[in-house]
Amino acid sequence: MNPSRFSHLLAPGRLGPLQLRNRVVLPAMDQNACSDEGLITDEVVAHYEERARGGVGLLILETSAVAYPVGATSRHQPSLSSDDCIPGLRRLGEAVHAHGAKMIVQMCHHGKVARVDTMEGREQLVASVPLPEFQAELENVLPDELAGLLAANGSQIPTARAATSEDLDWVVGAFAAAARRVQAAGLDGVEVHGGHGYLIASFLSPYSNRRGDEYGGSSDNRARLLTRVVRAVREACGPEFAVVVRLDGQEHGGGITPELAAAHGALAAGAGADAVHVSSYSQNPLTYAFTEGPLPWRPGQYIELARQVKAAVEVPVIAVGRISPALAEELLSGGDVCDFVAMGRQLLADPEIPNRLAAGRPELIRTCINCFVCVAENFWDGRPVCAVNARLGHYDRPVPAATGGRRVVVVGGGPAGLEAARVAAGRGHEVLVMESRRLGGTALLSSLTTPANGELVRYLVAATRDAGVEVRLGRPADADDVAAEHPDVVVVATGARRVRPAVPGGDLPHVLSGDDLRDLLIGSGTPPGVGRGMGWLLGAARAARLLEDPARLRRLSRLWMPIGRRVAVVGGGLVGVELAEFLAERRRTVTVLEDSAYLGAEMALPRRMRALHELAGAGVRTERNAAVTRIDRTTVTFESGGDEQSVPADTVIYAAGVRPDPTLADALRAAGLETVAAGDCATVGYIQGAIRSGADAAARI
Repeated sequence: MNPSRFSHLLAPGRLGPLQLRNRVVLPAMDQNACSDEGLITDEVVAHYEERARGGVGLLILETSAVAYPVGATSRHQPSLSSDDCIPGLRRLGEAVHAHGAKMIVQMCHHGKVARVDTMEGREQLVASVPLPEFQAELENVLPDELAGLLAANGSQIPTARAATSEDLDWVVGAFAAAARRVQAAGLDGVEVHGGHGYLIASFLSPYSNRRGDEYGGSSDNRARLLTRVVRAVREACGPEFAVVVRLDGQEHGGGITPELAAAHGALAAGAGADAVHVSSYSQNPLTYAFTEGPLPWRPGQYIELARQVKAAVEVPVIAVGRISPALAEELLSGGDVCDFVAMGRQLLADPEIPNRLAAGRPELIRTCINCFVCVAENFWDGRPVCAVNARLGHYDRPVPAATGGRRVVVVGGGPAGLEAARVAAGRGHEVLVMESRRLGGTALLSSLTTPANGELVRYLVAATRDAGVEVRLGRPADADDVAAEHPDVVVVATGARRVRPAVPGGDLPHVLSGDDLRDLLIGSGTPPGVGRGMGWLLGAARAARLLEDPARLRRLSRLWMPIGRRVAVVGGGLVGVELAEFLAERRRTVTVLEDSAYLGAEMALPRRMRALHELAGAGVRTERNAAVTRIDRTTVTFESGGDEQSVPADTVIYAAGVRPDPTLADALRAAGLETVAAGDCATVGYIQGAIRSGADAAARI
């Protein structure tokens, strides 16, 4: 593909005093990898250097505390409060600059989210007290997650006080002093964080600012702290130092409207800001609304907010919110939305996006699957990890080139097997993948309910081929088949087995296991209970290759599916929740029966809250602590709270009962072959576990 397709995204651009090599921005995303004193570590440098090497134009260092530890949200975020921070920042800047990128530092006082203040017994500084109450969906928070949330506050209850004029003079001075330290370290500028409910945002918002002094009342007064900070930074650092302001384009649940956001942007620019970075925020972070803002769940979620700010300012606008390279190119070419595009989780998943585009190889981009596991770690002050990029958060585990190439046979072409093959080939091994069906494994099936998983399969297939991996499809491989290839080592990634429910009626024809469902939709067989006419129709569709493309199958499934109108999904974990939403969208009446107290337990917290909200909106009935006791032709009976109930069901889909299947790995070891198990055949871990275990298996060869 010609890189000119992305000519606007890859074009140089000017942001205040900075000339940037392209329009790709890495926004600030907490990595929580600084020392206990908030100083830059080798791991922090490695993280940002990897993205600078990947071609990013502008990098923004994660949220850094201007008065650390006061006003800080983590002991492991960067500190800007003393000259001790300068050597580490200088080393970071030198590493980034060596690869042709520019870097600025996001500066913040966290206000009501200053967890370190709570841990150390200080009141949090806010615009007004009492703070507005917020909702929390604690029934969807797992016990270990709740423990993590409490621990992040030092198991203390936060208290807050309204900032005085003297406090605000100190805050302005702290921002200016922090900016001077960033400049002394040789970095290129700062981003003043005026969003996400932090201190400056709490003044901007009429929802949280109920003051009667010169910092409250009118929108100009509410913006006084912001404009004072911007002017102080500009005066302290001069015109050749970039000053960006991050603002909320909207507050969900009340407060800042898009019209107010546009006014805030104009005031920031008038005070000396070189650019405005438009985000969003929700007043209820422990609900599904967290994925309204600041964490977008829909592609291009904040585009219209950026457009409104763009119309009100003369300075560049940075847009954010699940913007793919293709969408970024469209927005930039139009010219009325933004001048630069921030790609956050995308660049966690693949630091090489700009280089891939410039080389005309977009098929090699490892796309973020929007699972939120990276962001979830920040709820309890953990280090982000990535479901599709095993390297994120593990820079202390280098994968060296192999000392001598070995013949590696990988059995299984799902995510674990393909990742193992890709990494092993990249290290210099000769790799063969043996797969009985099509590449992608259960991720191919899950891409029907979760299209982003199909993007992962696309990437893994392209990357293994690019690495020179040999692939053989079409027949099962037993121990003799593998031994005939004379491998030096075997990676077994054959997945899990799925059992039917051990209850009366669990073997009825209309009860489908996960394997049955896969055969029904994308396999070659016809599961029990599918009649002759339906089987013929499925066979005809397969012969016409209509079912090989998950995107096409998703479209066709809206017209017809060989599944009844009333569906009971037994098992409310990740698979059951995704499947229920998929079926509800196809006009099925769906009931989810989960035998524990928690739905979607394997999902990251933000994704779980959003998914359960969508289920409720789609009319899906969910039953927790529901133990299935009997299945008959038209109903499923279950016990809950000592009561017996039943739900109607023409089709029952068993979305639980997934067990590791080490059969082949055990047989190979018994035959004397060096064998490593990866993915669900070793431990059920879904996509995140598959990618991690596949990468680890290849690293050990």
